[in-house]
Amino acid sequence: MGLREFVSDAWSWLNYKPMMTTANTGLPHRALAPAARPGWLPQDAARRLAAYKILAAYDSNQAGELAVLTGNEAGGERREFGDAAAFVNTTLAHLLGRAQQIVAPGAEHAGEEEPTPEADTAAEVQQLLRDWAEKELLPLRMQAAERKAVLLGDAVYLLAWDPEKARVRLRTLDPGFYFPVLDENADPGDYPSKVHLAWEIPEDPARGTKARVRRITYELGPISAATRSMDAGRRNLVADGSGGWLLEPGDTLHSETGRIERTYPWADRPSAVTCYLTDAEWELDDLRLGQQLDDLPLEKAQVKTRADGEVLDRLDLRIDFLPIVHVTNSVSDGEHFGQSALAPVMQALDELAESDTDSARASATTGAPIIGLAGVRAEVDRVTGRPRPLAVEPGTVFQLGDGGRMDVLDTSAQLAELRARVEEVRERAAVNARLPAVSLGTADPSKVPSGYALQLSLGPLDSLVESMRLARAHKYALLFRFVQRLHQAGQAEGWPAGATTPVRLVFGPHTPTDRGAVLEEVVRAVGAGVLSLETGVRMLQEAGYPIDDARAEIERITAGRAPDAEQAPVSPPPAGSSRASKS
Repeated sequence: MGLREFVSDAWSWLNYKPMMTTANTGLPHRALAPAARPGWLPQDAARRLAAYKILAAYDSNQAGELAVLTGNEAGGERREFGDAAAFVNTTLAHLLGRAQQIVAPGAEHAGEEEPTPEADTAAEVQQLLRDWAEKELLPLRMQAAERKAVLLGDAVYLLAWDPEKARVRLRTLDPGFYFPVLDENADPGDYPSKVHLAWEIPEDPARGTKARVRRITYELGPISAATRSMDAGRRNLVADGSGGWLLEPGDTLHSETGRIERTYPWADRPSAVTCYLTDAEWELDDLRLGQQLDDLPLEKAQVKTRADGEVLDRLDLRIDFLPIVHVTNSVSDGEHFGQSALAPVMQALDELAESDTDSARASATTGAPIIGLAGVRAEVDRVTGRPRPLAVEPGTVFQLGDGGRMDVLDTSAQLAELRARVEEVRERAAVNARLPAVSLGTADPSKVPSGYALQLSLGPLDSLVESMRLARAHKYALLFRFVQRLHQAGQAEGWPAGATTPVRLVFGPHTPTDRGAVLEEVVRAVGAGVLSLETGVRMLQEAGYPIDDARAEIERITAGRAPDAEQAPVSPPPAGSSRASKS
């Protein structure tokens, strides 16, 4: 009977848009996803990419243009004034806070008289990571990646060792290029063992290149024997001269199991798993119908070659993890991908655009009102013999006959109602997005009754930020773990060997803080011995005080106390002095 299916997934909040699900195929409109002729795009990724394109259109005030492309001609008159971008930017600013800091727990104890080896290592790794973050412009890359995560729901970091710069390079990728291969029986929140980074390259008649698809694959698999690059653009196994295969240095073959194992610098036991990298391109004309991304024909592939001559055909990276970190905007709820911050308010954004469009039309009739004249003689065009249309301009005088009148259509009342409607919808959208008026900058500070009332109004924003930071805590800890291990694998100078040091990213305060009250609280608590000096300094950091290094600040504080402690105590007066003075 042609009934539509009820679809409930991570992007079902967009089902109200006809462009998201077409009636004949059940897939999104062709304008929302790559229209590759063989259909290399996985079918389960079509809705995700369509959602990304819709969200990007709202962010750049192009939702009306997208509506026209998908068949809605009325979308060309849509007025968009940046409400979606304002919500995204505000959420991003509160998420990141005033500053971000790399912290290794225990590093603040390295300045003590007898620090433990763990404290010294934590302080060393913390400084190395901070220096690396400064060279790699981590705050700027975080801004770019986290804005994608807030807007689209997902962000992707890619790590790679650069032998020329002798450090790990960090890149941010569009989540539309990210295609994980998820096991049907695995938890969607688990780390995948195979990830494709793929995109379509259009044809270029000027250069004579055809349309093609590029796929970069990172895959975990058993360690194999040594391979070498061949002239045919492939890698082949290398014989050892005794009828077997050559092993890479440090690898061990267990004859009873047939497994090849190696011990990584960060591990305390051997592992039989490594990560392979494959980078290749396929011309779309060489693909047959039904050959999707995970099963493209290798015999038709044009394999890429690295700058050092290594063919990227299952190249052993000599690491036991995928150097990709997928950041989600929301806590995993049975889905591998996150949810956009605009998901709860998409229909409110449409209502805002419609109200703004109606207000623009009403303001046109209010600023240039419609005038009706009766009893006036219109001037006749001598060429056509028809009356010329009357033009109303400043200083225009009309001579009316007996009984003549002029009527003006006043639409100012309707315009006022439309403006009130816009404010009503915007306020409701802010409530649903958990962005109070004070965070959007639309509240009058003079009308806030008290600081306690202001703090209560920020409650929804606090819960939103805590939830978003919780979703990212493990991912950034994973990112810093990968950075350490890639430096160890690349034998970078100065990086300690052995187990990976736990490191986390601390976001700054997202709301205005009473720094004076925090300072007074820290002074009282540390002076009374309720809090340690390390905890007090950390509280001052979170309150926004310009303390770059907690350990160095503690050293300066203790060094300033030393002279006072070395002074001889003042002797109390003699026991009878008070009585003698009184007498």
